[in-house]
Amino acid sequence: MSERDIFYREILENLADGVYFVDRQRKITFWNKGAERISGYAKDEVVGYSCADNILMHVDGSGKVLCLDGCPLAATMQDGKMREAEVFLHHANGHRVPVAVRATPIYGEDGEIIGAVELFSDQSSRATLMEQMQEMKKAALLDGLTQVGNRKYMDMKLESIFNEWARHQLPFGVLFIDIDHFKLVNDTYGHANGDRALKMVGDTLANNIRFYDFLARWGGEEFIVLLQGVDEKRLSEIAEKLRTLIAKSEWESDEGVAINVTVSIGCTLVRQGDNPESIIARADQLLYQSKQTGRNKSSIG
Repeated sequence: MSERDIFYREILENLADGVYFVDRQRKITFWNKGAERISGYAKDEVVGYSCADNILMHVDGSGKVLCLDGCPLAATMQDGKMREAEVFLHHANGHRVPVAVRATPIYGEDGEIIGAVELFSDQSSRATLMEQMQEMKKAALLDGLTQVGNRKYMDMKLESIFNEWARHQLPFGVLFIDIDHFKLVNDTYGHANGDRALKMVGDTLANNIRFYDFLARWGGEEFIVLLQGVDEKRLSEIAEKLRTLIAKSEWESDEGVAINVTVSIGCTLVRQGDNPESIIARADQLLYQSKQTGRNKSSIG
């Protein structure tokens, strides 16, 4: 390798964004430090494997598995056109991370396409999340296991948003989220994997809500998301996106067993006469409706 090649390789290696190269068979030949940081997968775990070999497992917002149908890299190698997309990659810890990807073909000396490069950047407002976490730690408002807000934090946010509602009538909604068959996960795979389920759900939710919305672990396997400035259609869309991303996430136990969980969600908008207790109670009842009608679904009302 020439000094020039080494120089450019070092630049790619140290980019903040993730960069990886694939050959015509979509086998990964290069994986930079940014890719390691964003995905959680070390270079040794992915180089030499196909990008579709249960590694990133990109899905779109509807849960469609792009490695099987709609892969930007495959399409780029087919027609030579650069592509951009917003997708959700599978992190090594099991949760989903929103990323913006750009796929570009790589040409050989004879002008034939010999592979492709994908550049991907984390869209989860990570810096903002880290700042919020530090502030919450100082105020004892952070759940120790999942590293999202705790019940005290959500109680404060509910009080604050109802004060805003009383003054300005700014709409907001609540998602009450519960992990399906959580006791079965604990009984079947052990409490360590139950904890991993809670962390995976917490991370997926935290990474895929807007930076100005609020998330907390309400208790046990229950989470609450407080969404500002939404109407019923948007509330339902966000609930379905989060539900789908969790259902499409998985992790591997120490015994090598792939485990995944689903969630049921109750969704509701604030109404005249509501208070924190009434809106949570209504969302909880809608969550119960989702459980009673099959689980892994959202109900709005």
